[in-house]
Parts: sequence; structure tokens; C-alpha cells
Amino acid sequence: MGFEIDFLPVGDESSGGDAIAIRCGNLYGPRSQQTVIVVDGGYTDDGEALVEHIAKYYNTTTVDIVVSTHPDQDHITGLKVVLEEMHVKQLLMHLPWKHSSAMARAKTVSFKVSTLSDKLKASLQGAASLEEVAKQRGVPVIEPFAGVGTSDGVFRVLGPSEEYYRELLAEIVEPTEAKSSLPSIKEALRKLAASLVPETIFTETLREDGETSPRNNTSAVCLLTIDERKLLLTGDAGIPALGHVLDRLEGEGFAPGDLNFVQVPHHGSRRNVSPSLLDRLLGTKGQTTRVGSAFVSAPAKNPEHKHPAKKTTNAFHRRGYPVHVTQGTTKRHHHDAPTRPGWSASIPEPFHENVEDNGDS
Repeated sequence: MGFEIDFLPVGDESSGGDAIAIRCGNLYGPRSQQTVIVVDGGYTDDGEALVEHIAKYYNTTTVDIVVSTHPDQDHITGLKVVLEEMHVKQLLMHLPWKHSSAMARAKTVSFKVSTLSDKLKASLQGAASLEEVAKQRGVPVIEPFAGVGTSDGVFRVLGPSEEYYRELLAEIVEPTEAKSSLPSIKEALRKLAASLVPETIFTETLREDGETSPRNNTSAVCLLTIDERKLLLTGDAGIPALGHVLDRLEGEGFAPGDLNFVQVPHHGSRRNVSPSLLDRLLGTKGQTTRVGSAFVSAPAKNPEHKHPAKKTTNAFHRRGYPVHVTQGTTKRHHHDAPTRPGWSASIPEPFHENVEDNGDS
């Protein structure tokens, strides 16, 4: 079996997102021997680009599985276009109002509730809108909890579990005022303290205490296993969410470095991974040869060096997974797939001898 994974560029300037198209199976055979998957859709324009890309390079207007990892607008908005303009057989998306009475009540008034932040309202409205399009189009909706996947085992969801998802929803619905204001204060201090620090193949400044929001930790984490090649898609999942996924994988005999391909979570943020997590996932630092490939969807410009953070791409690099960055262009990872005239090999991000300290190293 072959596969191709395409990371399309998302956003404008310093604003990014995810829009991923996947095709696997006998890529030289008929459509019936192939599976087409879309994971996240970026913004509306990115949804249009996905439709055009799949029609042009996969030669189909049918998508077998659409996955909404989580309802942030830079991931979910374009999926509405995919559902409206293509024949979609199945939509995987979380339905938070089915697991939270507070969100269920908010849904009855289109989430116009003063206790919800504007960003959360927009995310929930986007999710509700996508669910409505699916209903109108007759597309079955399944929630992407751990264990959901295809009957052949090629595609499956590793996390979150339904129990962990409910825990996260409770944090999302009822954040304390102190918690909600803390990130902005921390960020301001980091910007003031930003400086450059040296790194080597063995010297790492990435920290263990990176934090991301409960909303990002709800991201569906998916695994493709094709002819014993393992390809992991992480969405915006953070350290605790990825830790749960690794617990599950290790229980199945997974060893560090078993991945052939991995998506760098949350556009390369330094807060979503830690040295100990990457040791479990990829192997220990000090690798001088390539073990696998890493891709990250990042905006065309990166003025604050957040997406991707150099200390994050270095962390993957020193474990044998050099990072390929979209930054305004489509990146393709493939095996046993037809050539594309005019396409050239991607060049990964170099190892950086100096990285931004941002006051947190």
C-alpha cells in the first residue's frame, strides 16, 4: 500500500492553522482501492483549496473520512466547504453539548452566553454549523474518541478518551478568573525577557512544564498504519493529552522511534511538547541520522518565533525527525505514490545553534 499526506498552507502572514489531505491504498489502481481522508480544513479559503487539491491530485470528489480534531476556527471553518462541495462519507467531530449540560443550554441560544469567551463562542458556533451541514447532507457524524477507526485498522483515533474529554470540558466551561488572566501576563513577561540562548545536538532548552489550553487538549490524535509504517497526526494536543496517547501506544508495544512520520503539534509551539515526552515518542536526543520525518503547519511569517519555535524544531531534529514547515507552501510526504510533475523535494528546517529564550528556559 502507498500513501501521500499533503499539508496545505493555511492563513495569512502570521496567522496559521491546519488543512491536511491524505490518500492511501493502491495509489496506482482504481478509486475503490483507495481511502481519502481530510484532517482539519483551515479557514474558508483553505477549504476551497482542499477541494481543488483533492480533485486535481487524488482525482476524486469523494472523501471517505473528514476529521475535525477540535473546533478552533483555524481548523474547522474550511471543513464546511469540504462537506458542501464534496461527497463525504463520514464526519468525525466532537459534539461538546452532548457531554456538558452547560454547553447544551448554551447551544439553545446559539452560545450567546456571557460566561463564554468570544473565542469559545466562535468555536462552538463553528462546530454547531458543521454538524448542521452534515445533517443536511446526510453525512453520518461520529465522535473521535480513542478506539474509533476503520475496520482494516489503517486509521484509528488514539485520543482523547471520552472520560478525559469530559474532564477537559469541565475545565473549559468553568475556568477560574485567575487562570483565564494568567496566560496573558506570562506571555507579556516572556516577550520582555526574550533573548537568544545556544543549543547543540545534546544541549536542549525546551522545558518540561509547557502548558496549553484544555480546548487544545481535546484535539483528536490519529494514527495511520500502512504496511507497518506509522504516521501520527496530533492536531493541537498538548503534553497531558499526548501523554495519554503514549500510555495507550506503549501498552500495545510501541517503542520510541517507531514512528515514520509525525505532525509537530500546535504549529510548533514550544508549550505542547517536552523533552521527556519526546524521548518516549521519538527517542533520546543526540541522533545524527534521520529516523523519520516531521511536518508542521506554520504561517508564512513568524515574527515572534512561536510557530514554529526554533527550540521545538531543534528538539525533533536532535531525535532524528527533521521538521518540514509549510510557511506558505504545500508540503507532501509520500510512499509508493505517483510522481507529480513540477514538484520538488522538501528541505527541512535546519538545526538552529541559537534559539529564542522567551523568558521560559
